[in-house]
Amino acid sequence: MINIRNIAIIAHVDHGKTTLVDMLLRASHTNLGKQEATICIMDSNDIERERGITIFSKNAAVVWRGVKINIIDTPGHADFGGEVERVLKMADGVLLLVDAKEGPMPQTKFVLKKALAMGHKAIVVINKIDKKDARPDWVLDKTFDLFCELGATEEQTDFPVIYASAILGKTGETADLASMTDATPLFEKILAHIPAPSGDPTKPFQMLTVAINYDNYKGKIAIGRVYDGKVSAGDTITHINREGVAKKVRIAALMNFEGLLRKEVESIEAGDIAAIAGIADVNIGDTLADRDNPVALPPIDIERPTVKMIFSVNDSPFCGQEGKYCTSRNIRERLYRELDSDVALQVADGASADQFIVSGRGELHLSILIEKMRRDGCELQASRPEVILARDANGKNTEPFEDVWIEVPEKYSGTVIERMGRRKGELKDMKTENGTAYFHFHIPTRGLIGFRNEFLTDTRGTGILNSLFAGYEPFVEGITATPHGSLIAYEDGESNTYGLVIAEGRGALFIGPNVEVYRGMIVGQNAKAEDLDVNVCKTKRLSNMRSKGDGTADALSPPRVLTLEESIEYIGDDELVEVTPKSIRLRKRELDPLKRKRGKIEVQQKG
Repeated sequence: MINIRNIAIIAHVDHGKTTLVDMLLRASHTNLGKQEATICIMDSNDIERERGITIFSKNAAVVWRGVKINIIDTPGHADFGGEVERVLKMADGVLLLVDAKEGPMPQTKFVLKKALAMGHKAIVVINKIDKKDARPDWVLDKTFDLFCELGATEEQTDFPVIYASAILGKTGETADLASMTDATPLFEKILAHIPAPSGDPTKPFQMLTVAINYDNYKGKIAIGRVYDGKVSAGDTITHINREGVAKKVRIAALMNFEGLLRKEVESIEAGDIAAIAGIADVNIGDTLADRDNPVALPPIDIERPTVKMIFSVNDSPFCGQEGKYCTSRNIRERLYRELDSDVALQVADGASADQFIVSGRGELHLSILIEKMRRDGCELQASRPEVILARDANGKNTEPFEDVWIEVPEKYSGTVIERMGRRKGELKDMKTENGTAYFHFHIPTRGLIGFRNEFLTDTRGTGILNSLFAGYEPFVEGITATPHGSLIAYEDGESNTYGLVIAEGRGALFIGPNVEVYRGMIVGQNAKAEDLDVNVCKTKRLSNMRSKGDGTADALSPPRVLTLEESIEYIGDDELVEVTPKSIRLRKRELDPLKRKRGKIEVQQKG
């Protein structure tokens, strides 16, 4: 068997995981081709680069002193747990990366728990040791406590530690930055402590598909680890899908990883990671096995979705003007294509042919999907996120709960406690340190929907909030979020400075002048908790008479432009987000103001 190590890198968002992979690629003198001068090489997706987070797991490979090290970069956010759970199956050990100041964070706990449950050994890398307020000893103690809390074995808690400044390309066995030179100490730890992959190349071939890529020339490419046996280019193998149906297929191209690229090879043995082209209907979780002795591997077990949204065909007055794919058939095809590569996503038909119920692991998970769709040219509408309820053994409703960790300046403590209490958040722990308050709440996921915008406003953008799915618990009654009222365009037309100045006296605007609007479109947030129709297209009446004050410029504040995530969090039950490749608009579900009022009266009478 060739000398191999398969290692996954796991960490909380923004702890330097992708930068560390960059360091390993460069330190091993791997040929990176056109990406040699690129920063954060592994964040190859435009959305990842813009947001500075890893969303999609990726593979790379380096060779160090004759040993091939397959590196698996995993997402750090719990909403992309579907990616994490499956790619960990390819690894034999993990690099646990923690910030030298912040220490282990909620998402660190989520991914590490998965890795320890699989029996993986970990090497702890305390990164960003060059920070002036770094506290590596405290971080190491907290990391050890986390291992114990997650039920790690004695062997797993006896983990080696490496200190690093990935951005400087330095690592060492002590926290002294001056004594560090390069990445050699980290490579040596990987070779010494991460076991070589188990697997017998003489047994029948077995591989579990954990990722799917697409190539314009090769078509669908199945990626996974070869557990046993050997496979060669041109071989006939057995494809076993998740339902157990088997059929013979021929390998069109066999590849493995070299640096960041896929390279065609003649054969791959047990222990290595392979990419196989030529199987048109292969999906994540399928087994690729020997032609004569096919044995299916255990399927991938993924936690169920917790949040759902309704995607529908855009039926606003501006529909079809900016998108390439606008019909229900287009949206259906795009959603079902996403299912091929995202096992944590579920799609079902809605109440009409134009609606689809899309379920995922959180608001971020679904908003990333919407962003990908709009960049592909799709035009659609999305409803307010809803939690997915379940029933326990006694037939009672249960709902998803989350653990929430909040860090804010101490002066905002009272506001945070009040807001979370209103949303039925239970305070588990609280402490203050150097003017900063730290909270741990246990709260229904339903109570968190729409909270982040409110939280950032209350804390003037200084608060930090992290959440982690905790499981299903009995349904909680009486959750009351702070109600909001919207400023709604009264007529079709183009927004005018004069009309906007008048509307601004009622609240905060989302648009500026010279913007096309339609009746029923949301143009701002009312200062009061009630909807208000405003005429933002109103123009100043012209006359030949001058009066005192004429000629002064209308003072209009810059509009509050909402991102896609902020728009999804803002909308109420009777509102929608209209998403096109060029625009994000908010609108009322019912555009006609008279019909909206009638609908409210009918609801009140029924109530």
